[in-house]
Amino acid sequence: MNETLTLHPDGRTTLTFTRRLPHPPHKVWRAITQPEHLAAWFPADVTIDGDRIGYGFGPDGRITENNPPHTFAHTWGEDELRWHLTPDGAGTLLTFTHTFTDRHGAASFAAGWHTCIQALHAHLDQRPSHLPDQPDPAHSARLHEDYIAILGLPSTTVDAGTVRVERQLTRPAEDVWQLLNGPDATPGTPPPAPFTIPGLQPGPVTRTETAKLLEYDTPTGHVRWELTQGTGQGPRLIVTHTGDPATADAWRIRVEDLAASLIA
Repeated sequence: MNETLTLHPDGRTTLTFTRRLPHPPHKVWRAITQPEHLAAWFPADVTIDGDRIGYGFGPDGRITENNPPHTFAHTWGEDELRWHLTPDGAGTLLTFTHTFTDRHGAASFAAGWHTCIQALHAHLDQRPSHLPDQPDPAHSARLHEDYIAILGLPSTTVDAGTVRVERQLTRPAEDVWQLLNGPDATPGTPPPAPFTIPGLQPGPVTRTETAKLLEYDTPTGHVRWELTQGTGQGPRLIVTHTGDPATADAWRIRVEDLAASLIA
């Protein structure tokens, strides 16, 4: 495997995959540009009309580079996809990049493209290659967590005294809420222990919304847990703690422990 993540000054992120395929560039080119071949491995139903490219849902994209059999690039919503082929002996070195704004979704994107490129390889080999209609959730979760580690994806920032931990999770929000003992949370009572960290003096819960939100105050600030729309098969967790930047490591560990428990 050879995957990297590049953070740009404008806030966008580029995910790069490099794979050697034992097939010549002209054959790989057909597989990445012709809808009848894309149907075997690409994660959407592609149609191409001039420089417009449709995906079967959402807005169309635009082909931004078409230099056969070397470079094919196109947009998908606000994202940019680029496929570059370099001859490598009897085979091809494929360099694929996906540029996007949602940095914390990088592991989900990587897990998805990993599966797609495996299917592309199978298609080129003339092996069964269709993407599964119902992927195995456990396998997808493990692959996602592998890419968190492979990409070194950071989750925690401290800005102006506020700690923020943002982490894509791999199980539905309702499952996460149960694991946190969220059903036991009631305004005016102490938050369940999974919503806290060692050494913290939590005040009573001030606000809660089932499988979405929990808030409470501390002697130095305010803690907010939020489960929002995410990428992949789970919600995005965002934990913020104002007024105590020294808690950053403890919150990072707490969220990572939670993420690990979801795939145990």
